[in-house]
Amino acid sequence: MSPDEEGLPPSEDNVEGALADLTSPAPLDFGLRVLRHVGIAQDRYDQYVRLETESGGLYVAFSPQAVTGAVLETMVVSTQMFEELHWSRTGRTAIRATVPLPGLRTAVRTRRAGKLAIDLGGLSAVQRSVLEAVRSVPAGQLRPVSWVAREAGIRDTADVVEALRVNPVVLLVPCHRVTHDDGTPCDAAYLPGVGRALRAAEGIDMERFARFTEEGAVLLGSDTTRIFCHPTCAHARRITPQHQRPFHSAVEAHRAGYRACRVCRPVAA
Repeated sequence: MSPDEEGLPPSEDNVEGALADLTSPAPLDFGLRVLRHVGIAQDRYDQYVRLETESGGLYVAFSPQAVTGAVLETMVVSTQMFEELHWSRTGRTAIRATVPLPGLRTAVRTRRAGKLAIDLGGLSAVQRSVLEAVRSVPAGQLRPVSWVAREAGIRDTADVVEALRVNPVVLLVPCHRVTHDDGTPCDAAYLPGVGRALRAAEGIDMERFARFTEEGAVLLGSDTTRIFCHPTCAHARRITPQHQRPFHSAVEAHRAGYRACRVCRPVAA
C-alpha cells in the first residue's frame, strides 16, 4: 500500500475477496459431527455414504445394525432428493457420513451382499420374502419370476414384480438379476437402461441367454452329467456347445432322464 493509501477504508471488492478467502466447503460429514458433538444418540438417525460402482454412484443408508436403503445416483437428482426419499419411506433422517457400515464396501465391490444385514422393515411379509429370495441369486446369474415365487413361498408372480418395483435397497438386493419367465428382464425398479448396465457390469451375456429363450428354451442340460440348470448358472456356462441340451420346461427335462441342478434349483415354467 502506498503512503497516499494509508488510512483509507478498504474497498468493497477487497472486503468480499478477504471474506471469500476465509470460507471453505464444509466436510461431507459436518452434520454427523454436529450431532455427535451435542450428544444425539446414534440410534435416532441413519447415516449414508456414496460408494462408487461400475454402474456409477450408489447412495447407501444404514443404521448401526443394518443397511436401511440404497439408491443409484442415476435414480435421484441430488443428495437432498435421496435424503427426502429415505425420510418419506422410513421416517428416519439420513445424515451424510464418510465411513460405511462394516462389510458394506466389500459387499458392493464383490457384488456379494448375501451376508450383509439389510433392514426391509416397512414392507409387507410377501415383499420381504420375495426380496430375500432375490438376495440369494448369485452375481452374474439370472432367475425367472417363477423361481423367485417358489423360493419365496408364494403363488402369484405378480406379487414378485410388485416387490421388485418397490425394492428399497437396489443393487444390494439385486433385482436386476430377475427375468420374466420368457427370459425378458424384469427391471421393475429401474429406469430404462439401468438394469442393462448392471447386468453388463456383472458380465451377464444377454445375447447368449437370448439365443436360448428365443426358441422357448428356459433350461439347459448337459448330456454328459444328465443335469439341467438355468442357462446362466455357473455349471451351465461350463457346458460345451456339443454337449448342450436345451429344454422348454423342467417336466421335459425330467422325462428325458435329466435331474435338476442342486445349486440353481430350476423349477418348471
